[in-house]
Amino acid sequence: MTLNNQGHTKDDTNSFVNIAFTHDENGSETVIRRKSGNSNGLQLDGTTNATNSNNNGASVPPAANTMPIDFDDILPMIGEFGKYQKILFLCMIPFAFFVAFIYFSQIFLTLIPEQHWCTVPELEALPLEERLALSIPRMDNGDYHNCFMYNVNYTDLLAKGVRKADPSWPRAACMHGWSYNFTEIPYATVATEENWVCDHATLPTYAQSIFFLGAIVGGLLFGWIADKFGRIPSLIGCNLVGFAAGVTTAFVSSFWQFALMRFFVGFAFDNCFTMMYILVLEYVGPRYRTFVANMSIAIFFTTAACMLPWIAYYLANWKLLAVVTSAPLLLAVFTPLVVPESARWLVSQGKVDKAVAIMKKLEKVNGKHISAETYQNFTDSCMKLRQEDTKNQSYSVMDLFKTPRLRRITILLIIIWMAISLVFDGHVRNVGSLGLDLFFTFTVASFTEFPADTLLTLTLDRFGRRWLACGSMVLSGLFSLCATVAPLGVYSASLAIMGRFFVNISYNIGLQYAAEILPTVVRAQGVAFIHIMGYVASIIAPFVVYLTYISPMLPLIILGILGIVGGLLSLLLPETLDHDLPQTLSDGEDFGRGQSIWDFPCLAKKIDDKNDLEVRNPNFVRSTQSGASLRASTGGELRSSILQRSVRSRYSSKL
Repeated sequence: MTLNNQGHTKDDTNSFVNIAFTHDENGSETVIRRKSGNSNGLQLDGTTNATNSNNNGASVPPAANTMPIDFDDILPMIGEFGKYQKILFLCMIPFAFFVAFIYFSQIFLTLIPEQHWCTVPELEALPLEERLALSIPRMDNGDYHNCFMYNVNYTDLLAKGVRKADPSWPRAACMHGWSYNFTEIPYATVATEENWVCDHATLPTYAQSIFFLGAIVGGLLFGWIADKFGRIPSLIGCNLVGFAAGVTTAFVSSFWQFALMRFFVGFAFDNCFTMMYILVLEYVGPRYRTFVANMSIAIFFTTAACMLPWIAYYLANWKLLAVVTSAPLLLAVFTPLVVPESARWLVSQGKVDKAVAIMKKLEKVNGKHISAETYQNFTDSCMKLRQEDTKNQSYSVMDLFKTPRLRRITILLIIIWMAISLVFDGHVRNVGSLGLDLFFTFTVASFTEFPADTLLTLTLDRFGRRWLACGSMVLSGLFSLCATVAPLGVYSASLAIMGRFFVNISYNIGLQYAAEILPTVVRAQGVAFIHIMGYVASIIAPFVVYLTYISPMLPLIILGILGIVGGLLSLLLPETLDHDLPQTLSDGEDFGRGQSIWDFPCLAKKIDDKNDLEVRNPNFVRSTQSGASLRASTGGELRSSILQRSVRSRYSSKL
């Protein structure tokens, strides 16, 4: 129980109270308590700090009235989205470009024109149509075969004046390489130079899967570096690995050399942006984190993805493309000049003085002023909480499977995230099979990220996670299935792109969902495990797309079915909107108990904030953290493949 400034008691067990400080015109410092439930407006009911006098005129000792404060309390005093944070937001631009280039570049490094045929040296002097008519058998659909030629004596045929093949002639696999029609794809790629077609057509698929293996290893490695040595060293390290491997790709001369470089480029995937994403979100106030988290992807990542095909088109050289898309990663070495180390990580390592120094820099750039007493209180609070941070060390991801409800929820999260990852990556890589110009279609499909993220920003905290996840996944699946029955070309491509649009929404919801459901004591490890399983699914995705060689409809059928199944499974998860994050394993076991599948958060009544009266469905009681605040406590970790935090640093991130 605490006593507010009107003399009324208030039950602190029902609301977590933070404090902030203000200065009046006389220079006295006032402690302001705020409920963390509403990041958009501070609810004040405070006492005065040590610089004030009590009712008897006596000076109050500093420790008497000073409550512990954490990083989220001191951030509003520094500025939640001031000049410094805006600079950091703009600093995300190059890193968003990096991750887009790393993720999508192999598509344009390994393009293979649909029209390619066996090379017959004896016929090189003939026009293309005559060469094909004489040397290449036709398939059942009337097109010339990509992988077979007639096994006859072409010198004798030319001498006899034969210019058209007899279908009864014997056939053989290509013996002298292939010729390619570069009309639609106006440059040679590593795949065409090395002839990764026909019997070797799976090699680009293997290379892409090896890339995702590298992403798993890199996530584990640089996640450990981030926890051990800091976010900035990890950010620089993964970008330098991506730079070195990407540039070296331009000099490979065999498949295994190319695959090895893709493996090391995979080290940088996700991490090259996620580290920066985490750092920026940690310095942004809760009310702005929704904007920063989603719009950095919607604007910067989308712009880079839309630019990439045209960079490839106008460079028209795969080696130059590898260098141009990899060399900018070297700019990461300049990161420490602008971007500070994570204050939360510094606190978790006991380096509170360095964290305070960073906050003073932010304070200065944002034009704010905070007293030395406030910083001292913050330092004392951090050290005390760190000393108490020993009880969370014994938990592991296996604890998620020890109790029935938590085990079921964890398995559902794994299956759903694997489905989302496979469908998302499948749509990305299937764009070349839609019957339209690849460069244009890829640009349009990539642009869907912008409206998807914008729509999600406006609706996620209103409609909740569960039904949005279900609806977007099911719609993605339905559009994918509809694309299989539509005429190949504009109609099927448009439907497939709509499938991509809705899976973009699902992907962004899924990034947040697991971090809100899993209990704090195993959240970092649990979400890391789920994301790694997502990469396992991404390894399979290129093979799903490869099925287009059997039938162009097969990939979309599989993606459609997986989307619908994944969406329906989402309804079995508990809703997290306006709920406290579960802290302990028992909280996780009981989380969402009593909810119905048919409960809609947007239809529930609101709380009477004025009188603190609860008038909502008890299964959707507004917690002490708003949707924005939930994202505040988890948003810095959502898009990381390995979460970049150990349990220890995750617990200390409350500081």
